[in-house]
Amino acid sequence: MHIHNAFIYFRKMKVLQTCLLPVCFMYVTACADKQSIPNDTVNITDTAFPVATVAAPDSFPLKKVIANVLCKNDATQSYALYIPSNIPTAVVYFFDPHAAGALPLEKYKVLADAYNFAMIGSNNSKNGNDLQTAENSWRILFNDTKNRIALNSNRIYVCGFSGGAKVASYLALHHPEITAVIAGGAGLPDGVPASNYTFSFTAIAGKGDMNMADLVALNNAFDKTQTRHRIILFDGKHEWAPATIMNIGFAGLDLDAMRNKRIAINDSFINVFTSNSKKSIDASITNADWIQASDDCTLAINMLDGLGDVSFFQQKNTSIINHAAYKNQLQQQQQLFNIEQNKEAEFNAEFQSGDMNYWNRTINELNVHAKGAGLESAMNQRLLAYLSLAFYSISNQFINQNQSDQAGYFVTLYKKADPTNSEAWYFSAVLHARNNNANAAINDLRKAVDNGFKDKQRLQQQPEFKTMQPPLNFEEIEAGMR
Repeated sequence: MHIHNAFIYFRKMKVLQTCLLPVCFMYVTACADKQSIPNDTVNITDTAFPVATVAAPDSFPLKKVIANVLCKNDATQSYALYIPSNIPTAVVYFFDPHAAGALPLEKYKVLADAYNFAMIGSNNSKNGNDLQTAENSWRILFNDTKNRIALNSNRIYVCGFSGGAKVASYLALHHPEITAVIAGGAGLPDGVPASNYTFSFTAIAGKGDMNMADLVALNNAFDKTQTRHRIILFDGKHEWAPATIMNIGFAGLDLDAMRNKRIAINDSFINVFTSNSKKSIDASITNADWIQASDDCTLAINMLDGLGDVSFFQQKNTSIINHAAYKNQLQQQQQLFNIEQNKEAEFNAEFQSGDMNYWNRTINELNVHAKGAGLESAMNQRLLAYLSLAFYSISNQFINQNQSDQAGYFVTLYKKADPTNSEAWYFSAVLHARNNNANAAINDLRKAVDNGFKDKQRLQQQPEFKTMQPPLNFEEIEAGMR
């Protein structure tokens, strides 16, 4: 089976990881259980700085996620919208890889209220769009929202996850009105290096995310530039960050705005962040997580630079990295990265073997060892994510080439390695439809929907579903989409 052409992009990504992993051990991280929101978040709307707004002829309900606002000049474009109860001090545009604009808004609406940020989620931006499509969607979206909603034109931010992170970064590179990027699970567009940019860049990734090392490498590359940047890692996989983690990203936006004199210095906000950072460090030390404690120090220094006294964190970090336990954990981390690279090389050799017993045994072992927390668990989570991406890429090629038998083999593995991934079940439904097994196709489509599939246009245009016998009840499948 010839799989390498389907896997070119995937392998390029992993080659980058392999080349840069030796320098990827000092990074800034934050764990979901070590930060709190929003009770101790200080509201900073009271400021001596004017909020630059435009006329807002339209009236939208406050404190409510509106899932589908049609753009006035192009009804094919729409967005989700959340406006806090107070006049927004900033606006964050979100880009989900599946065009689920309301998903991040529902997830982070508590933060929007705490920070007085308006949030807008594109319902058109998704994986598979080319850059011209992304550019066109942004222009329509931005023009519609700035003319219909009272927004602060001095604080326009973009935030994306996975392919949406690359879209957000692309837009910031080409639109100077965007002053910050929060990129989750992916970084800059392919081929774009770290350089001196006018926007700040916050990378966020789960420690079990297959792209984690890429983002760490990007953060290291940004260290050699003048771009304000930071990276925040959490205990999780390739997914939108928990609200507790995005809270840190939002705090960074406010602290950057203070540093850039876009808003007034808020000593109370700074003091709360400083206090929470010290608590986080203490908790990491109590848990004997010395790498995390050092990363907490580094994050605090980055966030508070130019706004407060960071000498405590500098001295604390020096003490931590000189501790024998820290050095031992760092060595363990290096060993696990080496194991991870060797396992990936082993997988690459096995992709063409057709040995189902090997894959069943391997995936079962990875699932067992991926449970829980810690460096080894995170490594196994990344390896499962690595296989998920590989099986997706190979399955997609064989399906597009109408090589259904080969596709079926890898789709079976895809479902086993990543059973909550909607694409695995969608691919499976397509293959069942090709084999005239309508009942199995419908069951797998339902599973795809249960796991988050909601692309009605793709469903309706899929050739296999148009010709199914008995005919597919599209309305029944779509009714389950959240």
